[in-house]
Amino acid sequence: MTFSGEGQGPALVPGRDCGTCSLCCILPDIAEFDKPANEPCRHCLVGGGCDAYDVRPATCRDFFCLWRTDPTLGDEWEPSVSRMMMYAQGPQLTVLVEPEAGEIWREERYLSWLEERAQALKPQGGYVVVYAGEEVAVVKG
Repeated sequence: MTFSGEGQGPALVPGRDCGTCSLCCILPDIAEFDKPANEPCRHCLVGGGCDAYDVRPATCRDFFCLWRTDPTLGDEWEPSVSRMMMYAQGPQLTVLVEPEAGEIWREERYLSWLEERAQALKPQGGYVVVYAGEEVAVVKG
């Protein structure tokens, strides 16, 4: 991950913003809000945004999905298109899929990239894990 400066967080790809996407407020569990996975946070606004934006916890404040920070990802990875949200934690890449999108991550345009990423992460002890509804899968690289 590329950082824009000390304490500044990741560098964002110019022209990529959240727009109406709020998958980061829906798909992950958020302990500070006692929010389970795949349910909207109580602060999530319809059409995007947060009614607690100014006082949101560091978990939310410091988070940017991979599509916003990785310039190598193509337009097909935009969360509103892919119906997935990805983020890196050290050598692990986590992929959260909208439950209604089911197996979209297995489509060739996505799976081949995920397999390549898994292969690249393997030497560092990393891997790619996909959460799609109740399914959890580790992508082989």
